[in-house]
Amino acid sequence: MPARILVVEDEQAIREMVCVALRQAGFDCLEAADAPQAQARILATMPDLVLLDWMLPGISGVDYARRLRQEKLTRHLPIIMLTARTQEEDKLKGLETGADDYVTKPFSTRELMARIRSLLRRSAPQTVDNAVEISGLHLDPATHRVQANGASLVLGPMEFRLLHFFMTHPERVHSRERILDSVWGGNVYVEERTVDVHIRRLRKVLEASGHDALIQTVRGSGYRMSVQG
Repeated sequence: MPARILVVEDEQAIREMVCVALRQAGFDCLEAADAPQAQARILATMPDLVLLDWMLPGISGVDYARRLRQEKLTRHLPIIMLTARTQEEDKLKGLETGADDYVTKPFSTRELMARIRSLLRRSAPQTVDNAVEISGLHLDPATHRVQANGASLVLGPMEFRLLHFFMTHPERVHSRERILDSVWGGNVYVEERTVDVHIRRLRKVLEASGHDALIQTVRGSGYRMSVQG
């Protein structure tokens, strides 16, 4: 069954262009012109991924992405933000609200399709791997569940993959470049600062149980997960 992509874009010409490209690439396409329409589409037919425009009428794409991450039904839904904003601060803001990737306009449909496929691959449960546990932190790739001292944690797709990477490679110092290659994939262009954003989000989730201390910043080198904390 082809993946179902929801395109949330108020400019009809762009929305139709993206949907044509999606269908030609073998995806199913749902359309919405604003956040209320998008919410109705999601409740009727859950998509596999959302392409979300930053500048929507009424509720902005940034605010809607934050809302999607707060709701149980959609907190793991992969989101790619589409925007004409090109400043680094804007990109970081988009990622910090819950988006998994960020594509600036104008964009090539070929690049967009590649980003979509990559995010769908990254978001899929890693069923071939065994569960791993470190210092009371338990991660099961088969069920996509994480527990800290027996309490369930809610992680987004990229935070889950980051934690899985760290827990399966403990005590090693990993550069941002290596983390990008291992977690995002070497054939996808993502800025190194993106790693910092997602690690901040991961630490925030782990903070309540004290497991955020396991992920250490190694100045000038990158990050390390310490078994000792």
